[in-house]
Amino acid sequence: MVDVVDVRRDTPAPDPSRAALPSAWAPLRHTWFRALWIAQFVANTGTWAQTVGAQWLMGDLGGSALQIALVQTAATLPVFLLVVPAGALGDILDRRRVLLLSQTLMLLASAALAVLTAAGGVTPNRLLALTAVLAVGQALAAPCFQAVQPELVPREELPLAALLNGANANVARAVGPAIGGLLVAAAGPAAAFALNSASFLGVLAVLHRWPRPATRRLLGAEPIGQAIRAGLRYVRSAPAFTSVLARSALFMVFASGLWALLPAVARGPMGMGPNGYGGLLVAVGAGAVLGTAVLPRLRARRGSGVVVPAAMLGFAAAVAVVGVHPSPVVVVAALVLGGLSWIAVQSTLNATAQLLLPTWARARALAYFQLVFMGGQALGAVMWGAVADTLGLTAAFLLPAGGLVLAALLGLLLVPLQSDHDVRHSELPWPRPPSLDWAPDAGPVLVTVEWRVRDADVRDFLDVMRDLARARRRTGAYLWGVFQDAEDPELFLETFTVSTWREHLRQHVERGTVADAALEERARAYLAGNTGPVVRHLVWAYAVPAVRPDIEPDVVPNALPEPPPTAAPAAADPP
Repeated sequence: MVDVVDVRRDTPAPDPSRAALPSAWAPLRHTWFRALWIAQFVANTGTWAQTVGAQWLMGDLGGSALQIALVQTAATLPVFLLVVPAGALGDILDRRRVLLLSQTLMLLASAALAVLTAAGGVTPNRLLALTAVLAVGQALAAPCFQAVQPELVPREELPLAALLNGANANVARAVGPAIGGLLVAAAGPAAAFALNSASFLGVLAVLHRWPRPATRRLLGAEPIGQAIRAGLRYVRSAPAFTSVLARSALFMVFASGLWALLPAVARGPMGMGPNGYGGLLVAVGAGAVLGTAVLPRLRARRGSGVVVPAAMLGFAAAVAVVGVHPSPVVVVAALVLGGLSWIAVQSTLNATAQLLLPTWARARALAYFQLVFMGGQALGAVMWGAVADTLGLTAAFLLPAGGLVLAALLGLLLVPLQSDHDVRHSELPWPRPPSLDWAPDAGPVLVTVEWRVRDADVRDFLDVMRDLARARRRTGAYLWGVFQDAEDPELFLETFTVSTWREHLRQHVERGTVADAALEERARAYLAGNTGPVVRHLVWAYAVPAVRPDIEPDVVPNALPEPPPTAAPAAADPP
């Protein structure tokens, strides 16, 4: 018998008995997190080795300066273009299978590049094309890898898992180029490509053996277009999550200047060769490892709202020192601080984002986190590179350092960082919708809810309805409004539209959370007497079989599936 997992499943809420601060390495005690973490480190290292080999090979092939620069474009542009659709796929398909597909695609692309290079059949265009195929695989993998973290560790350990994943990436950034350089020098670029191809085998082996239950979706998979729109609608209606995105954008635009211009500083003012530059990257990795050890206790004592702006200021100091100080020793110390500060900001924002997202929207919303990360990095690299050409390297470091100080201060004006929203799935206190003879994709659907509210509670009721409006939009509603009856002032009519009948069924079955249910109960507390909300469902008249006899309503289910025996019965009240 095949195990299945309900798409509504989520990580359990933290157990109060485990309130003590866990070790920074606690997530590594979990078998599948540890196995995947080790396999990802090997793969990340291989990817950085591949980057070195590709850039070196383009030079050997006689590529122009533009073609050499296009290697980086080929490695990043597909991710930027495809990460949002990839996130939607991660929510509507089985995430393990999406990850297996992405790793297989990258293995085959790097293997093909290794064989072509060894056989002398590679050309600049083929190199760029296969590099772009690798980036497509990365786009498919990025949101899914983030989205499965809550399935690998308990909820209270997610910040530690994000910290370890950040250290993983930063140490690989330091080790991978060094290994790639040694392989290119000893055996040529084909060896670096072969290493990268082999590095995906470990991830594939772990994913193949990971006993993740198959995903069960009571209403079937969403069409990709609808899933993308639902993800965007969710992000726009989740202020706590958009606050995380805004902080990430502010940080990345200014922080990316350090990574973009560090090679120029190493070559120019510091007069270093490849080995010296590798030493600078090692310092960044050392800072990330140090951050892994000290940040959990610091976050527990001060909170994310203090750690993030403080880390932004620390990174600003590191950027300024690297830009103005000629001493390698001082620059190395500054880069250790930079590595620590970088991982503090990124891991905290990453973990907060994961804690704020329900299972059904996690991959597609995290895709926007990846989009902001990569977009900010690309924009910042171009911007500060242009400043360096125009005003010099020193200005290109001092200006983003000042920008980071402003970003830290602006962050204090945004919605505070929150991770206490209970996004576990919950049946909402809505009545089961009627089972009528129309196609499930008929729509749009107009839902009306009549609320009779005591006169003294109207102001408080309307305040709660503002929050409830965002909850409705997050789960699929648009054109939301609430209206007061001119002849009966205690009567309020809430209205919202949903694109299709099936989409409204998803609101009932898949998308409710504990926090949304609590919000609905707050609104009900203002109802007059023993009355309950009166709910009506209206479907666009031209979409029903009475008007369109060509519709076949029995093609797919048009009513809520019966809940499984172990599920709690739905409450017998509104929508």
